[in-house]
Amino acid sequence: MNEAFLRACHGEAVRPVPVWLMRQAGRYLPAYQELRKKIDFLTLCKTPELAAKVTIQPVDILGVDAAILFSDILIPLECMGIGLDFHEGRGPVLNPPVRTEQDIERLYPIDPDTDVSFVLETIRILRKELSGKVPLIGFSGAPFTLATYMIEGGTSKTFVNTKRMLFESPHLFSRLMDLLSEVVLSYIEAQIKAGVQAIQVFDTWAGILTREDYERYALPYVTRIIKRVKGSGVPFIYFVFNGGHVLEIIRDSGAEVIGLDWRTDIKTAISILGSDTVVQGNLDPCALFLPENELKTRVDSLLRQGLEAKAHIFNLGHGILPEIPHEKARLLVELVHGLSS
Repeated sequence: MNEAFLRACHGEAVRPVPVWLMRQAGRYLPAYQELRKKIDFLTLCKTPELAAKVTIQPVDILGVDAAILFSDILIPLECMGIGLDFHEGRGPVLNPPVRTEQDIERLYPIDPDTDVSFVLETIRILRKELSGKVPLIGFSGAPFTLATYMIEGGTSKTFVNTKRMLFESPHLFSRLMDLLSEVVLSYIEAQIKAGVQAIQVFDTWAGILTREDYERYALPYVTRIIKRVKGSGVPFIYFVFNGGHVLEIIRDSGAEVIGLDWRTDIKTAISILGSDTVVQGNLDPCALFLPENELKTRVDSLLRQGLEAKAHIFNLGHGILPEIPHEKARLLVELVHGLSS
């Protein structure tokens, strides 16, 4: 099996540099588009054979060094007693939103073996299908990010309901975060038991917080989870989107790998995190629209910056866009491997 990704997670400066792409199993791939013409997103997530098929597509098409489970960070929330639906052009809708003490009281923890058995079965299928190929990454949303979706009822531009609860009713927010922390922990532990070889936790919306609020209302819950899974031997990747202003605080999270978005260059990030840090990232997803020679220059620059870290895993600074030609994604993987070899 190609273990370059796992070796890098554990701090080894691997050559060539391993690469995978966030949202690599998804809408930019023609094979995925054909499948989605026949089946809706949630059904695809909940059908293990199909979810496994979609997970493997970019491994075969792009030549990436790791597969990431095809699912969605909101899947466990439906099991807590909140309605979940996905609308084209609008995104996820959670109903009813969670904004009062009564709303929190109607929620409950999950039993992964029964509530998300389809996710665990997908993992078991993938471990067989990926045997001798590449490692499998499992994932979850971070408690704060999941809380925003529950409180807002979906995505938001202002997150006014989230911040209102956080500031007006911190005791309610704490109750919700405690519950979500246990849900995320049990979900991650079940994925590890089923066979994932690394875990990435997405804190997509923690970047909306000030440094003070991030340190108080988001990081402690992630740190709690990391401490609980430390003994598993499975590396933990923590990614805060738009989190350049809290990197100094993220440094103390306990995660083996720190994911970076494209707003903070790798060299600056390493100066904050320290040269003993493993970093992942961080090409601007839109840079894949560049002509080949200019894309090559960007990739080479990021790889050179990554030399200052303990180890570097190449990735985008966020998910790959649906508009990107899959040939460009394959070219990116080839460039990373070729330039870093």
